[in-house]
Amino acid sequence: MNIADLFPVLDALRAADVPHWVAGGWGVDALVGRQTREHRDVDLAFDASCQTAAMGALVSLGYRTETDQLPARVELAAPGRRWVDLHPVVFDAGGLGRQSDLGDGFFLYPPDGFTLGRLQGRTIPCLSVDQQLAFRGGYDLRDVDHHDIALLRRVKGRSPGGGEGPGGAP
Repeated sequence: MNIADLFPVLDALRAADVPHWVAGGWGVDALVGRQTREHRDVDLAFDASCQTAAMGALVSLGYRTETDQLPARVELAAPGRRWVDLHPVVFDAGGLGRQSDLGDGFFLYPPDGFTLGRLQGRTIPCLSVDQQLAFRGGYDLRDVDHHDIALLRRVKGRSPGGGEGPGGAP
């Protein structure tokens, strides 16, 4: 998935009023401020209460469900090797988010786990450096994960307070 395919997805979700945050490799790139590697897909955490709107926005761009593992995730594909991996997050009144995993557990999204990054001069809502690092544990790391972790550690080392990327807090 190239950057020209990323922006229409983000624009469609924004137009549908779906709160969303770029995660995974594109999220790392948003924190770094530039594309650093090739990406198969875009991982997006989104407010689960907007699932119908999120799916509708992506269907309007030609995406169709490829892998349905809800409530944990749903992967959509569109012609031209475009992939979106949606991660529904349920928020409580205090802003703590929970995403189901594929078993009986869940992933936590603390209120400070969200920030803003930038790509090609655009502000991109994304997961924070610390949240990205937290999600890169508990599994065998691939080469792309090692690449992303090294970048995240560099961003963390140069950021005031160590937890935010170039965009600052939401």
